[in-house]
Amino acid sequence: MRTLIVTAFVSLDGVMEGPGGEPGYRNSGWTFQDVEFVEEAYEIKGREQEEAGALLLGRRSYEAFAPVWSTMTAEFPGYNAMPRYVVSTTLASDDPRWPATVLRSVDDVAALRAGEGDPIIVHGSATLGAALADAGLVDRYHLLQFPVLLGAGKRLWSDTDRDQTSLEVVEAETYRNGVTKIVADVKRPA
Repeated sequence: MRTLIVTAFVSLDGVMEGPGGEPGYRNSGWTFQDVEFVEEAYEIKGREQEEAGALLLGRRSYEAFAPVWSTMTAEFPGYNAMPRYVVSTTLASDDPRWPATVLRSVDDVAALRAGEGDPIIVHGSATLGAALADAGLVDRYHLLQFPVLLGAGKRLWSDTDRDQTSLEVVEAETYRNGVTKIVADVKRPA
């Protein structure tokens, strides 16, 4: 079985919307506007490209990333080389600039995860990440938690009433700008 990893920039209050300056969100760009850039805080992003065997995105993230990341061959060589999957019930076809296999449901993701191979990484994709967590398909989280409170915005987890999920923190570090890296594995019931 493959490991499914959700990676995200997240505020202290769990918001992950608009971290890089995406339009339409009132706090867009919160990862760099008031937080000093510290290069070592982003080491995990390079490691993700080296360790992952596939990239999984929700439709909205895929549509935002495809025209940009496809041109960033120096910055994202791993993501540009690995197989990509997009989960959508409405997407008619993939973007030829950044080809991806279209999956139609969380069940399709479960089937992909059940196969052999390197980890599958979910980048951005708030709605998909929450649905995968609710379905019990997430194995690990790679979080960069920023020292900001954003209030409203898309959150990393849904507010679905479900049983507690316990995590084991396997790596953590706080950097001089207050950003904290948290790598946590989902504990499965014995």
